Amino acid sequence: MSIVQEFNDYRAKMNEKIMAADNKVLKRFFNLDTNAYAEGALDVKTKEIVGLACSMVLRCDDCIKYHLGKCHELKITTAEMYEAFSIANLIGGSIVIPHLRRAVEYWEALQSEENV
Repeated sequence: MSIVQEFNDYRAKMNEKIMAADNKVLKRFFNLDTNAYAEGALDVKTKEIVGLACSMVLRCDDCIKYHLGKCHELKITTAEMYEAFSIANLIGGSIVIPHLRRAVEYWEALQSEENV
């Protein structure tokens, strides 16, 4: 199983369990997150790139993978990805480099699945 499929399967399974708990606060938080990334004054592509850069600075590998997946769906180019990576590393400093490595690995996995 690919790292992309493994991540997506796990995320879907756990989100289903969380939603099944029927906790109003968690449901509202998930909804807020969904709505924050909807088209608005900023387009969805810009919002996903911002989310990716913030996730890298905050060093959340799950969030990075999620936003990379969304960026891939939105047809963001590799050149655009590397510009976002460079901004995240500039803001976050050298501590972001391990997350950059994993982000590049995941981005390449997304692209290779597209070519299968």
